[in-house]
Amino acid sequence: MNADRREQVADAAKYLRSVRPLDPEELADYVEDRPHPAVVRQALREMAFDLALVEREDGTFVPLEEVDEGLRIDFDGVEAFPERHADRLEALLVERYGPEWYDGDSGDRLRATIRRIKAEYYCGQPVEYDAETALAYAVYHLADNYAVAQYVLADLLADGLLDRPVRLLDVGAGVGGPALGILDLLPADCPVEYHAVEPSAAADVFEALVEAGRNRYLSLHRERAEAVDPDGEFDVVLFANVLSELDDPAAVAARYADALAPDGTLVGVAPADRETATGLRSVERDLEERGLAVYGPAVRLWPDERPADRGWSFDARPDIAVPGFQRHLDEATPESDPDHAPGEFVNADVQYAYSLVRRDGRRAVGVDPDPDRFARMADSDAHVTDRIDLLAVKLSRNLGSNNPLFKVGDGSQRLDHYAVLTRESALNRDLLEADYGDLLAFENALLLWNDDEAAYNLVVDDATVVDRFGS
Repeated sequence: MNADRREQVADAAKYLRSVRPLDPEELADYVEDRPHPAVVRQALREMAFDLALVEREDGTFVPLEEVDEGLRIDFDGVEAFPERHADRLEALLVERYGPEWYDGDSGDRLRATIRRIKAEYYCGQPVEYDAETALAYAVYHLADNYAVAQYVLADLLADGLLDRPVRLLDVGAGVGGPALGILDLLPADCPVEYHAVEPSAAADVFEALVEAGRNRYLSLHRERAEAVDPDGEFDVVLFANVLSELDDPAAVAARYADALAPDGTLVGVAPADRETATGLRSVERDLEERGLAVYGPAVRLWPDERPADRGWSFDARPDIAVPGFQRHLDEATPESDPDHAPGEFVNADVQYAYSLVRRDGRRAVGVDPDPDRFARMADSDAHVTDRIDLLAVKLSRNLGSNNPLFKVGDGSQRLDHYAVLTRESALNRDLLEADYGDLLAFENALLLWNDDEAAYNLVVDDATVVDRFGS
């Protein structure tokens, strides 16, 4: 449809939108030479985000304000990678390698490529993506990336940080795991304008797996993150598992942060291992020095205090079901392969570090501790062997092999702090039951120095009270 006819469709939509739902067949009557309704529908879809329209299941369009206020989801976690997405990935594998893609020479090459990707990753080397590398990465990482994106975005939604419509920029979009997860999570009546930046061959897989549709508007930019000049204001700028691959991640993240809407959120996600997770915290702290505010999960509770610990903090969620395509590849490994252990090519773990940074100064925990009541972790050296009260955010799941052990922080810590539960009681059970990122109040906890770990241990025993603060 040419520009004049598009303008006629837009004018008719603006005229009728306050009268009744917009029917493409009716709008065709307002356009020169009366184009087919399907052509009008496509034009409306392309303009719907700018016109603040929502496409309904019956094919008509209504103003965004007619959709119920507030963006709400019913999210209970991720149990499995959806079959419809798995089928599309397998179709790509079959198209390239044949029906038994996981066997023979093609299976051997994919397994060797996954091993290479993991080796390069653990050595801190950048992964170069050709077509085969992109498919191997998808086999191993598509499902867990899908789940992580849903968990992180669900936190934003639970905190009321997103509303219709959603404009999102995915920097280093890879093969599309985060995009699939986010687009599936958001309600069908929520318009989403999704911009993906991916320069490598992974973009071909992304394009094959992630589709536009009703209330979904996709733009794929095949350029390096450093070369893109982000245009407009975004509700979310996402860096998922890509910051560690950039030469100057803090500078790139800061430039993209300029594209945030005033109430937007820059979301950084990294694998849970020490190098990438602490690297993410380094970028977070650099952005803070540039004037942005950390929303969570590592909230700064004390005014003018900043953490200087290692920052190794990550969340862990229940494993997802093993996707069939991973099981096929793993089980087809030849018995003659001396390096193979069952499950080597299965990746169902959901463990990740994440950071939420904003321009408006808002924090997930809006509490300013009373210095007359609570100790600061910055002053822990003065309190060793004392029983103290303090506020801290829970920054890990259980890390202990004997006693339950949790990383905690208040944003002022110079060194790592851990809360260790030596004697459980009804008064301290919140330490076990609190979620990652929850604020806890500790009363009468014993502070000790752990020389082996060069860290402080906050000992929680039957004389200690732990409460979710504000509950």
